[in-house]
Amino acid sequence: MPFLVRFLLRHAVIGVGVAAVFVALLAAFDVAHLGTLFATSSDGPLALVVLTLALGVTFGSVQMGFAVMLMSDKDEPKGGHRHRIRLTRLVPRLARVPAGR
Repeated sequence: MPFLVRFLLRHAVIGVGVAAVFVALLAAFDVAHLGTLFATSSDGPLALVVLTLALGVTFGSVQMGFAVMLMSDKDEPKGGHRHRIRLTRLVPRLARVPAGR
């Protein structure tokens, strides 16, 4: 399997695991009486599964986004920011915008 596919799947599974822990904590601490709903209602297990899947998609997507945005670029030169171009002075410029309706 290609590296990027494994990378995204690994981080999606991490996000789904965090979501499962989050739902378990919501039920254990009975936040907004969710634990009571899951335990006493006839549709409680279905609600538990739906909430876990919905939060799994959300947390998995967020974790994948974090992982992609925090990837380092291998082409950067060694030594940090010393080799980057520095912006020494900002010069404002006028931008003409036609007024129209």
